[in-house]
Amino acid sequence: MSLSHHAGRPSCGIGWRHPHYGELLESLPYLDFIEVHSENFFADGGAALAVLGQARKHYPVSLHGVGLALGSACGIDEWHLNQLARLVERIEPVRVSDHACFARGEVAGRDLHAADLLPIAFNNAALDVMCANVQRVQDRLKRPLLVENLSAYLHFNSSDREETTFLRELVHRTGCGLLVDVNNIYVNALNDRLAGSDAEPLAACLRWLDQIPNGCVGELHLAGHCVTGDIVIDDHGSRVCADVWQIYRYAQQRFGGVPALVEWDTGIPPLAVLLEEAAFARDTAMHIPQMAAA
Repeated sequence: MSLSHHAGRPSCGIGWRHPHYGELLESLPYLDFIEVHSENFFADGGAALAVLGQARKHYPVSLHGVGLALGSACGIDEWHLNQLARLVERIEPVRVSDHACFARGEVAGRDLHAADLLPIAFNNAALDVMCANVQRVQDRLKRPLLVENLSAYLHFNSSDREETTFLRELVHRTGCGLLVDVNNIYVNALNDRLAGSDAEPLAACLRWLDQIPNGCVGELHLAGHCVTGDIVIDDHGSRVCADVWQIYRYAQQRFGGVPALVEWDTGIPPLAVLLEEAAFARDTAMHIPQMAAA
């Protein structure tokens, strides 16, 4: 039995995390797709890969990576790329994605991975690195990659263009697509305001979306964030807030029925909560007037 999305119906899914492995396979709730972190399934065999294989019988799977480190000047780790390619062959995912970040570098003669999504500068040198790495991944996987915008907590003085300009150039040069995380856009806008920006955060997010070309966005991400006294953290630990839903509505109207995913990675709630959020995302997209063609 396949639970893929109906024709003409907005496609919405959830990030499938370990606490919900068993329940999802037992209850098989309606979902258009599920998304998993690629690196959790790199083993040649074992329980995790077997569970993912079971889920693939019922749901389309989107592979979302956190370790390719596409912005790293030292390049793509060969082992990591080979494992990802094998997983793609096994699962035949509907989409493969990773982040516009760096994480790898040479320290004291050793190749180290920071195990984090670190921001990049938006300039020609960083763009050349990103384009070369994205192209290498696409050539190996024989498919376009989706690259996600980052929630970043610092900015480089060497940046000479906006993030959206950088992403447009990346798409133009490599033929990749974009995974637009609307919560990340909002988190960055809130932190800019805390840092002294005069821009109203919600309006800044809508302007960000206006600068992304139609036709290159392959998926949207929704998540919650944590507001502290002096910084906003993209912790994926709560329901999607009202302003992010508003940004999502605008994105769906602008980009035309893009598949959407609800992420929840800290303080993971009962599965029913994620299903509610996904259902709301689907219903919201269905009722947006004059939605553009995909």
